Amino acid sequence: MQPEPNLQTPRPTIAIPGLQPPAPSTATPVRPNISGTTTAPVPRSFSFDQIIATMLKAAEGASDLLFVVGKPPQVEENGKLKGIEIEGMWPALTPAHVEAMAGKMMGANERLASDLKNFGSCDSSYMVPDLARFRVNIFKNNGNHAIVMRKLSTKIPSLEGLGLPPIFREMIKEKTGLIFVTGATGSGKTTTLAAMLNEINKEHEYHMVTLEDPIEFLHPHQKATFSQRELGKDFSDFAVGLRAALRQAPKVILVGEIRDRETMEIALTAAETGHVVYSTLHTISAAQSVNRVIGMFSVEEQEQVRQRLADTLRFVVSQRLAPKEGGGRVMVSEIMGSNLRTREAILLGESEVRNFHEIIEASSQIGWHSFEQSLTKLFVAEKITEETAMVYSVNKSGMRRAIDIAKKNMKVDDAPSGLRLNHEALHAPKLGTAPGQRPPPLPT
Repeated sequence: MQPEPNLQTPRPTIAIPGLQPPAPSTATPVRPNISGTTTAPVPRSFSFDQIIATMLKAAEGASDLLFVVGKPPQVEENGKLKGIEIEGMWPALTPAHVEAMAGKMMGANERLASDLKNFGSCDSSYMVPDLARFRVNIFKNNGNHAIVMRKLSTKIPSLEGLGLPPIFREMIKEKTGLIFVTGATGSGKTTTLAAMLNEINKEHEYHMVTLEDPIEFLHPHQKATFSQRELGKDFSDFAVGLRAALRQAPKVILVGEIRDRETMEIALTAAETGHVVYSTLHTISAAQSVNRVIGMFSVEEQEQVRQRLADTLRFVVSQRLAPKEGGGRVMVSEIMGSNLRTREAILLGESEVRNFHEIIEASSQIGWHSFEQSLTKLFVAEKITEETAMVYSVNKSGMRRAIDIAKKNMKVDDAPSGLRLNHEALHAPKLGTAPGQRPPPLPT
């Protein structure tokens, strides 16, 4: 029988086809492992794909796989991390383990190796045949390699399946302009955009060009024709890809993320020249999204950019995923469209008499809503707790008032029927009151 491996040595204990174990690492010592794991033993000899299969089997709702030195392989399920016990990697991954995995996924791709060396991280994709596709980020962590793998859905989402409000059907009718879906990493931006493009795909004979990093949802050709291009494989950077897209006769352009001034400049031009451009920003609200766009340009350019943005911005959808009562997560959103007041706020900037939050809440009758209105609705429906509503709100004082009013209304609605009868009796006409005559007012 083979002796149990010493987990403090840097030699990898996994068998990764085609990859030689790296030399002993001189990286910074790892942190001690922290308990709280889920056991899912596998045979001693297995490949990297088998590691992934084992982790997914141990957590069917896994959204991300994490490989970090000093911890066991981990999965994120419903927003919480848990360790998976894999023989040879327990209780903690060594630097050599993770470096071998990173090498397996990067292969001989010089761009990925260059990005990791020069910028400290690189983005790629990985597929386990007949199991799952992943968006991968490999990065340096305290001198060691680390990996986060986001599991990609093979099923194209729909507006109905995601439970998105009716205003999304109005968004996809836009023929020109900018539509932003914003939020933090992991908030479901790509999924929302995929559902919107899926609806266009079913209804319109358009050419749609997507620029992604990496491609997450593979859209089939239906009424529309899709040209899906991946960063590093099909184009060198978003600005180059977007400039080329303008010559590819698209009606709809998806830019996975607008990261810099040059890409935003081209996106504005595309929106001005008869295209509708969908993209994402790492911002948490409509107001912050507008400020982020304007802030990409120099002070001398900002007045002109405000005018261009006011003319082209159609919708901003900001979203978060909040913990749901009973388990799972639920989407909380803020939606702002374009009207005279929003265009004025973009042109002149926010002030005491005009701010995006107030404009959004005043336009709820046409489907716009703030985070606080979305959270209040979920709270009343008992899908989230009061604490969750407060944590995920932007305007804390406004959220507090909305919850207090909602709780008061909920108590009135839940009052025993006897109390309602007594209330009605107090206001009933007194005996002897003539028909149609109002009773005297109650004392205050």
